[in-house]
Amino acid sequence: MKARVAVLISGAGTNMAALLYAAKAADCPYELVLVASNDPDAPGLAIAEAEGIATWSLSHKGLNRDAFDALVDERLRDAGAEFVALAGYMRILSDDFVERWAGRMINIHPSLLPLYKGLDTHQRAIDAGDRFGGCSIHIVTPGVDDGPVLAQTPVAIMAGDTVETLAARVRIAEHQLYPPTLAAFVMRERSPGWLLGRVRELAMALPEADEVTSHGMPCFGIVKGKKFAYFTEDHHGDGKTAILVKISGADEQAALIEMDAARYYRPAYFGDGWIGIRLDLGDTDWDAIGEWLRKSWLAVAPKKLAGLMGVAEAF
Repeated sequence: MKARVAVLISGAGTNMAALLYAAKAADCPYELVLVASNDPDAPGLAIAEAEGIATWSLSHKGLNRDAFDALVDERLRDAGAEFVALAGYMRILSDDFVERWAGRMINIHPSLLPLYKGLDTHQRAIDAGDRFGGCSIHIVTPGVDDGPVLAQTPVAIMAGDTVETLAARVRIAEHQLYPPTLAAFVMRERSPGWLLGRVRELAMALPEADEVTSHGMPCFGIVKGKKFAYFTEDHHGDGKTAILVKISGADEQAALIEMDAARYYRPAYFGDGWIGIRLDLGDTDWDAIGEWLRKSWLAVAPKKLAGLMGVAEAF
């Protein structure tokens, strides 16, 4: 199943078009489900419509930032978007909107970040005597052009370059860089290495936790104590990437599987006291995973250690 991506534009939409045409490849892991704009006259909307992509537009004039962003968010969710790609979207986003799409929204910027955040990037690079301009793709955070950089392409600044000539070459680089970076971004939550990193971060934050290998899998336990979680990747050829955590027994296991059989399963060779939770479905609730790990840790922790954790949480 392909990841569902919405693209926000304000103008010509050339980066949106690069994403759109890349998505036509059979092996592309994403599809565009909506192109939206704060300018109903944005030329990029016509491109999307001609290619059969749903569009939506509304002028932001007369609406405060929070109200307008709430309307955009509603449209994105109506379209079933899982990720948002900004492509020449000339609006500073409200903190609430950014928070709603935290970790699922990326932007392309015409400089080698962290250099030259904001506007007039090409002129600033030329004026500084830089050897290279370029473009960057970053995760969107509340700070303008301030999120973690995912990829960059340097573009040489040539003698006699103007803003226009440099911008034209950087635009070519943007069109080359954005599609594969978006593809890698939407796939990372299905990547075993990335998933293990998230599980490790949550598990090792628990008191006296350590990581070892057991049954051929990374697993987490209390130092010199019992194991409370296993990370499994295609264990015994089951094709799943998941964590195994402790539960109360067969009744809880059966109830979870009945509630969501696509996500929960009975792990082979582990019995009724464990549940498998798939992490490779692309929609993992990491707060919930953190809570599962915490409860599993409590199930095996010595009473004294568990009591200390309860005291700490009370404060």
